[in-house]
Amino acid sequence: MQILLTNDDGISSRGLQELAGVLSTFACVTVVAPAFEQSGTGHGITVLQPLRLYKADMEGPESAWAVQGMPADCVKLALEHVLPQKPDLVISGVNCGPNLATDVIYSGTVSGAMEGYIYGIPSIAISLIHDFDNLSVALDFVKRICLWWEKNQFLPAMILNINVPSGKIDGYRWAKLGFRTYDNAFEERVDPMGRQYFWLHGDVVDIGDHGQTDVDVVKDNKISITPLKYDLTDYAQLEDFVDKPFI
Repeated sequence: MQILLTNDDGISSRGLQELAGVLSTFACVTVVAPAFEQSGTGHGITVLQPLRLYKADMEGPESAWAVQGMPADCVKLALEHVLPQKPDLVISGVNCGPNLATDVIYSGTVSGAMEGYIYGIPSIAISLIHDFDNLSVALDFVKRICLWWEKNQFLPAMILNINVPSGKIDGYRWAKLGFRTYDNAFEERVDPMGRQYFWLHGDVVDIGDHGQTDVDVVKDNKISITPLKYDLTDYAQLEDFVDKPFI
């Protein structure tokens, strides 16, 4: 099995390095990850400056590369230049912090996996809700999914967004995305030169749906698994408007 591994926490991240070690025990792993942390970069790509690729030293994988770019850059560069052929799986993580609900839009972790899916490759984004609590659980869960996929390769390409809560885990549950927003999202500050600036900050407001969303699932101490897609079309609105004059 050939696996491409990336993340948004950067190539020196503990989550990525430990996952690379676990995956390398049963698969041929290539790591292509950002040289520095790229959290919150979403599905951005680098178009106004060159992408620089550096060989990295890492135990376990067949090869490891650091990219001065974002997660989507890493996957694009890996598939177009580093790897001689498409891998069987693209995995992004293990991320230190949740990627739940509407935050998947901003997530570099999810975007790394999404880029693999755009190329037609089954992909996984794996995140921890709190720091590195239950990292060993996340590593084992990803391993199990990889081995499950290897036995079921007739399945179509998909992307799975997985979040592992802290504390005692009570199984897993498939769930749809919830809704997440923030109160007091910007903190106003003044630099030493007296100039105003802002720092993104705030309290999370999670809106669940009677146990049906990923937000609800992790609050219930279960691992949440959400299948995602890149098609953002609102089909209900499209069907409603298609035969109506608009202007």
